[in-house]
Amino acid sequence: MEIRVKQDSVEIEGYVNAIERNSKPLMSRVGQFIERICKGAFKKALNRNDDVHILLNHDWNRDLGSTKKGNLELEEDNIGLKARATITDPDVIQKARNGELVGWSFGFQDREVENTIERGMPYRAVKDLDLAEVSILDRSKTPAYDGTLIMARDDSEELHFRGEDFIDEISIREDVQEEHKEEVAQEEPKGEEKPKQQEIVDDIDYSKYENMIKEMKEE
Repeated sequence: MEIRVKQDSVEIEGYVNAIERNSKPLMSRVGQFIERICKGAFKKALNRNDDVHILLNHDWNRDLGSTKKGNLELEEDNIGLKARATITDPDVIQKARNGELVGWSFGFQDREVENTIERGMPYRAVKDLDLAEVSILDRSKTPAYDGTLIMARDDSEELHFRGEDFIDEISIREDVQEEHKEEVAQEEPKGEEKPKQQEIVDDIDYSKYENMIKEMKEE
């Protein structure tokens, strides 16, 4: 997840979720399961919906823009669902400046799912979905939280929320105008580093994801 803080906006780029990768065990109302988002599922969802919104922490009262408004770009590539967003909300800019943004998540509804049992564990292969929104998460959430089924609209419509299948180190860069450079240098002593995601969510082992990401990028 790359974060670039400007004077009146913040640019955020990263992968919302991976494709063709098994999740860690997730929880539903009926127990644990493994899930895989199949190649093409996000692409189908984006072709159907040209107005996907970006929220803070899945809160529709914190609507930060959308693909139709032009400040959010979403695409599926050979790694997963990639997002690029430009946010002008002052609170989000400050959270970015303070290192309080920790990752991505998304909310979706099933359209086509293949359910099987593998090694005694329920397995969901999501072949098609409806993408409701993508969210930027702050420190009150964690991108590696269990992907629990947390909302049921009725007996047939269930809304799922998922964090990232893998987690990158967060990179934060702040662009400042010439007249403010000296002031920023005084406020941020040389050598002081922004918090890394490992420090924000310190109970997650990130080392196993590094080779996976390298392999995916070489595909």
